[in-house]
Amino acid sequence: MSDSRWVSASMPYLTPRERGQSDAWGAEAASQGGKGGQRIVHAGEVPASDEVAALLGVAVGEAVVVRRRVIELDELPIELTDTYYPTAIARGTRLAERGKIPGGAVTLLAELGHRGVRVREDVTARMPDPQEREALRLDTGEPVLRLNRVTFDDADRPIQADLMVMPAHRQQLRYEIRIG
Repeated sequence: MSDSRWVSASMPYLTPRERGQSDAWGAEAASQGGKGGQRIVHAGEVPASDEVAALLGVAVGEAVVVRRRVIELDELPIELTDTYYPTAIARGTRLAERGKIPGGAVTLLAELGHRGVRVREDVTARMPDPQEREALRLDTGEPVLRLNRVTFDDADRPIQADLMVMPAHRQQLRYEIRIG
């Protein structure tokens, strides 16, 4: 892979995969000649922060399930992703475990009866904190993009919240919106 900017669209990460299909990130990286991977650094229950509580519509301090991952392209860390779920959905499932989920979390959510129908994404730019700078191997002064994504079901309940941090100079986010 070259050092050029990575162009990423959200849609492949929002739809369940067919049985036997690779995960969305692995497929996207392979389609552009790279090798996508991820390290799950933590999975389990944590108390909801103010931000996570607001995104998931739960009380501050209420238990939620988190999967913390370092997303890699050709063994280079390119994104830090913390994905949160209400415990009513994720407790006792593979979402609360460190192992890789065949087909990805969105596929498992659908199998559990929780299919996303609407997504809200907010993107901001900021300077990384020291831990983010180290994990993403950034030089001082390099900004990051922060993408917060909340997925809602057909009853407009939040079923998943993703908090992603990525080096701004290595990313281009693409949004294609169907009109009508």
